[in-house]
Amino acid sequence: MKAVVMNQTGNVDVLAHVTQPDPVPGRGMVLVQVAVAGVNFMDIGVRQGMAWNETPNPKILGVEGAGRVLAVGEGVEGFAIGQRVAWAYAPGSYAQKAAIAAASLVPIPDGIDDKTAAAVMMQGLTASHFATNFYPVQPGDIAFVHAAAGGLGLLLTQIVKLRGGRVIGRVSSTDKVAVATAAGADHVIVDTSGKFAEQARQLSGGEGVHVVFDGSGPTTFQGSLDVLRRSGTFCWYGPVLGGPGAIDIMSLPRSIKLGYAVFSDHIHTPELLRAHSARLFDWIAEGKLKVHVGGVYPLADAARAHADMASRRTTGKLLLVP
Repeated sequence: MKAVVMNQTGNVDVLAHVTQPDPVPGRGMVLVQVAVAGVNFMDIGVRQGMAWNETPNPKILGVEGAGRVLAVGEGVEGFAIGQRVAWAYAPGSYAQKAAIAAASLVPIPDGIDDKTAAAVMMQGLTASHFATNFYPVQPGDIAFVHAAAGGLGLLLTQIVKLRGGRVIGRVSSTDKVAVATAAGADHVIVDTSGKFAEQARQLSGGEGVHVVFDGSGPTTFQGSLDVLRRSGTFCWYGPVLGGPGAIDIMSLPRSIKLGYAVFSDHIHTPELLRAHSARLFDWIAEGKLKVHVGGVYPLADAARAHADMASRRTTGKLLLVP
């Protein structure tokens, strides 16, 4: 089979499109023909040496996708050959075939195509965690969403709106405003310097927002603190772009609550994974949640997909097709 591996840590030139033996599903595993693989910032983090360092190189990148069951290993129940499935965290997804733990798979409903299923797993489950679990958005709440035209930001905006909240989005260029607005953002701020707080506070009536979702790295950290109202919630995520450094908890203003949100806490059992995925699929089928695919690349062009994502030129979700 063909796969994309990283031969060492570094820039996109460490990625190679190579031939490898087909994986064999062990006990509790399912062999899947990968139809679509999702590209995520964590893939860039792995390539740069921020994670998976215990796994020797060369290693296959990717954790997300959709495809069809080719074979099931010993002890697997609930999945059959030919069945369409998607997954949210299965290392080795940048390949034509992948052996995936059955506990990581969810069935894809007939009305959902492979690209949509692959595009909504990691980012959809993350957005669901942020807006329904980490901070359960209530009607009338005002949320500030960074990278509002990205794959996660677009889904998060829609889920906040589904729960009756308002959204102030931040994007990096004027050509992304329309995309964020189409997803439901009530206001969109164009900013690259991290100086968005004053405008956002004005848009929130002077009090500040109830919650800020920030995965944009240290540049925006202070602005996100400043944009919160009293007792507001700061949802921090996205270690690929770096953290804010050491924090003196006594310096945090206005009794705010600060936390690092990890999507795996939302789906820490197979039952929760399937329940939350099913809800996302239902929202899509009902027209309540729209998945914006910003780019589809051949698997061999994974390096270009990484470069495009890192440049912040893209909107929506990026996908690879083996």
